[in-house]
Amino acid sequence: MTTRFDSSFLFSINHLSSSLQFKTPAIKGKIIQFKSGGKVIEASSSPSLSTSSSSARNINNEIPSVNGFGDSVLYRRRAVIIAATVLLPLIGFNGFGVQAAELVTDKTLVIREGVRKALTKGKAAGVLRLVFHDAGTFDMNEKSGGMNGSIVYELDRPENAGLKKSVKILEKVKSELDGTEPVSWADLIAVAGAEAVSLCGGPLIPVQLGRKDLTVPDPEGKLPEETLNASALKRSFLSKGFSTQELVALSGAHTIGGKGFGSPTVFDNSYYKILLEKPWASSANMIGLPSDHVLVEDEECLRWINTYADDQRKFFEDFKNAYIKLVNSGAMWKDA
Repeated sequence: MTTRFDSSFLFSINHLSSSLQFKTPAIKGKIIQFKSGGKVIEASSSPSLSTSSSSARNINNEIPSVNGFGDSVLYRRRAVIIAATVLLPLIGFNGFGVQAAELVTDKTLVIREGVRKALTKGKAAGVLRLVFHDAGTFDMNEKSGGMNGSIVYELDRPENAGLKKSVKILEKVKSELDGTEPVSWADLIAVAGAEAVSLCGGPLIPVQLGRKDLTVPDPEGKLPEETLNASALKRSFLSKGFSTQELVALSGAHTIGGKGFGSPTVFDNSYYKILLEKPWASSANMIGLPSDHVLVEDEECLRWINTYADDQRKFFEDFKNAYIKLVNSGAMWKDA
């Protein structure tokens, strides 16, 4: 029986930008701030010679989050209300970008809140792994697999051992949502993974909605094996549209869970710091997977490991962008 690489995720298709940016008419000097997910969003506009743009950005660590993670419905709905009542009159709906439209859509907040009620820090790693194993079947050449919800038909495969528990958690959420806010498995899993990261102290990750579910399993044998060496891992990720940097950034998901990289319920850059120590060389305890160990032996991977070990903010930003790319890979969109 072959075990599979636990971080199997990688694929391409940058379906939509992750940036919360949208075009607006020029409104000189307008600066608007509102709170979302424990972070402050600042919207500002400035004229240019050809087009005018308004952008929303996070102002990290300036306002404390609610209950440690900014999960208060009050604050998040307030952000929606402010965005809808203040920004929309300024920019006009016709010029509202897809990400901005999602920002003022209640459905995303309803899904996130449903997940947050069902999820605990101890279960976060399993839910995040569920994302990787659903999206990890993506194949650029065959144009198959990816973030399509097919994981619910693949739970008996050896590489997916243990994921039934995570699906069961989300089944309850889905059944409660479907009565009023029907949601696809693909959307729910993508949002749940982002919430798992946030719950454990990681970056707030926006997730675009609109994925359709596949009703049959994806092909077998598409997840990278945990026994691959660094060169083979990089080739596997590249064939799915992911660079070496994205491989290393996404591997940082192992910072939570039982792999031995720091606290199992804290999403931070401990993974990279411990990789550099190579504790498996002198410890009888199982720390990480073989596919983790080989990364630090590769010069190109090591460069990014050092970067993320030194700069958690950089890791968070790169993980966020890679995650968005991950959950868009192979997705079938309702408006496509």
